Amino acid sequence: MAEKICTICKKHSSMNTVLVKLRGKYNPTTKVRKRPNLQWVRLLSGKRVLACAKCIKRTSKI
Repeated sequence: MAEKICTICKKHSSMNTVLVKLRGKYNPTTKVRKRPNLQWVRLLSGKRVLACAKCIKRTSKI
């Protein structure tokens, strides 16, 4: 599966571990992949690109 990347800021997915504390000790738990909130957006040039929600907010303020 191809990794999805924001075309504006190059944000991509990352691996996070979820720690669960049980009786004063942290249990080894599974890893979780966090993905950015990518959406299709049309730039001023008319080109459609995948951009994260943060970049969409930032470009709308210009």
